[in-house]
Amino acid sequence: MTQVKVAVIYYTSTGANHKMAQWAKMGAEEAGAEVRLLKVKETAPQSAIDANEAWKKTHQELQHETEATMDDLEWADVIIFSVPTRYGNAAGQFQAYIDQTGGLWANGKTVNKVVSAMSSAMNPHGGQESTIQSIYKTMCHWGAIIVPPGYSDESVFGAGGNPYGASATVSQSGEITTENLQAAVVHQAKRTVEVGNWVKAGMGG
Repeated sequence: MTQVKVAVIYYTSTGANHKMAQWAKMGAEEAGAEVRLLKVKETAPQSAIDANEAWKKTHQELQHETEATMDDLEWADVIIFSVPTRYGNAAGQFQAYIDQTGGLWANGKTVNKVVSAMSSAMNPHGGQESTIQSIYKTMCHWGAIIVPPGYSDESVFGAGGNPYGASATVSQSGEITTENLQAAVVHQAKRTVEVGNWVKAGMGG
């Protein structure tokens, strides 16, 4: 069986989802996958970014990171998204990226992608679950195979018990305050790669 290809795609403003994506990349690589770590293009005006010091700092630090394209989605067998919540929905920058996938969808290129998602907010009930579910709703339209962590490992309980996907509580400066989150993210990535291996083997490798 050939190596599973994983795209870990994140949007971040103050850095938390970049950190979670790095952990997911680590977990996927530990599971034997070939991984691309990719950021969603920033679409906010510079004035908005400059008004928030943490956002401005992160934007500068990540300006040379590779941006996700449609080709990356077509290349990947497995996709792991990490996206902050905005009023209980995925950040608009991420949605703008997803809104470009109509051509892939129309040509059947999104069918049977193995997908999992993670999120963050500034408080424990800030919309992380509904954000992940909004991403999964789109994945149903894709015909993707959704892989939530459920309660498949003790690390999920240790990081707050979100069965839909790892979720972070984040300070205004972008620091993750959720305890034991790295273990939950790594487990989720490994589990998603495991399912990706099953699907790829079942489709003939």
